[in-house]
Amino acid sequence: MDVYEFLDRNRIKFERHDHPPVFTCEQARELVKIDGGADTKNLFLRDKKGTRHFLVVVGYEKALDLAKLSELVGVSRLQMASSECLNEVLSIEPGSVSLLALVNDRDNRVELIIDKTIWSADCVRCHPLVNTTTLLIPQNDLRQFLELTGHDVTVLRVPAK
Repeated sequence: MDVYEFLDRNRIKFERHDHPPVFTCEQARELVKIDGGADTKNLFLRDKKGTRHFLVVVGYEKALDLAKLSELVGVSRLQMASSECLNEVLSIEPGSVSLLALVNDRDNRVELIIDKTIWSADCVRCHPLVNTTTLLIPQNDLRQFLELTGHDVTVLRVPAK
């Protein structure tokens, strides 16, 4: 589904900022000059058996402790999902992981975990499934997006290394 079409049709507010392609959080810090909003880093994870999938959204600076996060969510071991799994579940390619990819998760196979710091921000920054644009989305509109896509959110202090 086209992300912009979904946002517009559902009157979800966003501010669009185009920029050169970014592939890392460090590049985004250098190239994306936007005032306000929480910077986000998104990881698409799965459990050891590949039966549960997680999208974890944290701030740029956070290095996740996957072992502790596994304990918190009650799975044996979290690991990065393969590019094939990413494509199958969210219909996107590596480098395009964003909470907006949940628009493609029509079967609600993905469990969303957002770090408390990001969830409490007035606005969040995320890309619309391409690395040449960043959207600034107000918190209320983010909540509306998640409700419309049918995704509950688990808000917690995501453990860092």
